Amino acid sequence: MPRPTPTGQPATQPANQSPPKPELKQERAVRTRAQILSAAAKAFADKGYPAVTMLDIAELAGVTKGAVYFHFANKESVAAAVAEQFYERLPKLADEVEALGLDPLETIRELLIRTAVMFRDDEVAQAGARLQIEKSLIGVPLPLPFVGYTDLLIELLVRAKGPEDALPGGNKPDAVARVLATGFFGLQHVSWILTDRADIVERVEELIATVIPRPPGRGHALTRPR
Repeated sequence: MPRPTPTGQPATQPANQSPPKPELKQERAVRTRAQILSAAAKAFADKGYPAVTMLDIAELAGVTKGAVYFHFANKESVAAAVAEQFYERLPKLADEVEALGLDPLETIRELLIRTAVMFRDDEVAQAGARLQIEKSLIGVPLPLPFVGYTDLLIELLVRAKGPEDALPGGNKPDAVARVLATGFFGLQHVSWILTDRADIVERVEELIATVIPRPPGRGHALTRPR
C-alpha cells in the first residue's frame, strides 16, 4: 500500500518506475532465449561442445551469465535445445520443397540440394551435426538423427516408383533412401573436414547424379542458392 504524503494523500509511483507489462517481459524473454541459442549454435559449431563454457555463450550472446542460467539449467540443456532446433528445421525445409509441386524425384533432388545449402550456411545445422558426433560427451539424450529424413525419402521414392521413373537398386525405395541419407550425411561430414563445407553442394549433386540420375533430356529449371 502506498505510504501517505505529508498532505495525507497516497504517494503515486513515478512513471519511470512502473513495472513492465507481463507481455513485454515475455517478449523480452523470448528474444533473449533466441539470442542465447544462436550464440550457443555458433560456439558449438566453431569450438565443439567440450570447449564451450556457459560464459562463452553469455559473452557471445551479449547477455549476463545469469541470464543464460535463467533460461537453461546447464550446458547440457543448451546443447539439447540447439540440437532440437536443428531437427525442427529439417521437416520445415521439406515442407517448403514439397510446396513447389515438383514430381517426387525432383522433390528429392531439390530437398537434398537445399539441405546441403543449409549445412553450408546455417550455424544451427552445423552445430546440430557436430553435437551428434560429440553426444557421448554431453550426458543428455539428443533427438534421434537421420530417421525422419530417411523416412521422408522413402515416402517420396515410393510415390516415384513407376514405369517412367525406375529406381536403381532393384526398385526398392527403402534401400535407395538409405543410400541417399547415408551418402548425404557422410559426405557433409567429409566436406566439413576437408573444405569447411565449401564444396558440399557439388558433392551432393554428384551423389544425386550417381544414385538417381535423370533420364536423358530432363533438366531442372530451378535456380538454387550457391
